Amino acid sequence: MKSLYKIVALAAVSTLATSCFNKEKPNYQLFPNMYESVAYETYSESSAFKNGKEGQVPAQGSVPRGFTPEEYPNTPAGLAAARLNSKSPLDSITSGDLDKAKQLYTIYCAICHGDAGDGKGNLVKREKFLGVPSYAERELTEGGIYHVVTYGLNAMGSHKNQLTQTERWMVAAYVLKLKSEL
Repeated sequence: MKSLYKIVALAAVSTLATSCFNKEKPNYQLFPNMYESVAYETYSESSAFKNGKEGQVPAQGSVPRGFTPEEYPNTPAGLAAARLNSKSPLDSITSGDLDKAKQLYTIYCAICHGDAGDGKGNLVKREKFLGVPSYAERELTEGGIYHVVTYGLNAMGSHKNQLTQTERWMVAAYVLKLKSEL
């Protein structure tokens, strides 16, 4: 008789356990957000921000870590002041630094200015850009080169996003080296 009770109890428990099972939707979800996540529309308004529409912006006048603001503005007067007053903060340029500067110059500058700084890069030879001057014809200063590499001038675009401040000073030193060799 005891075995009959055990069999009936086992049948009742198994019936109870399987009767609530739905193959379309599982009964128990350990992490329901993984199966039924909250849908967010891209670029939609959000209550996470103060005004509900746009993201939070940095505080007025804040400066990112490791960034030094440029001393001279992107104006003709700023360029003239940089040519006269701006000096490299690098103590000295080693041969390793000049090798790196040569690589950077080859990547970013030589396509227009030429490997020797003669104004005959591949884009000039193919007449994509005209009027790129030779460094020998220009009166160049370290600060002026840095300012032009940072902000761009005429048809030349800015390289501020591609080169760090130290790399721009290294390229300026390399350009002066090329000018002395012309």
